[in-house]
Amino acid sequence: MNNKKILNKIREKRSARSRARIFGTAQKPRLSVFRSNNFTYVQLINDSDGKTLVSASTRELKKKSEKNTKTQEAISLGSLISKKALEKNIKSAVFDRGSYKYHGRIKAVAEEARKSGLKI
Repeated sequence: MNNKKILNKIREKRSARSRARIFGTAQKPRLSVFRSNNFTYVQLINDSDGKTLVSASTRELKKKSEKNTKTQEAISLGSLISKKALEKNIKSAVFDRGSYKYHGRIKAVAEEARKSGLKI
């Protein structure tokens, strides 16, 4: 196997380990984070219905803000998702980091969401 296939298998295993313990409900949805090379996406998901309740991305912030680092944009994204969740009367969530380590942009989103009032 080449290195890319090996890395993808490792990433899938890591994601499966974290997702095995996480399940979102209507009262406490799953806060899922996805990061690409350019943008970061966040969703609040009700797994019992299979519906996305609230979503936000740094693409929305790109239009409004000047040039920032990806981590600074992730911080603004954390406060944005928290504000949208509180508007929909969602006060707590379960954090799903996916296959990513809890550092950098992922950590910035989670910590800012906590500071902005969302209980994780």
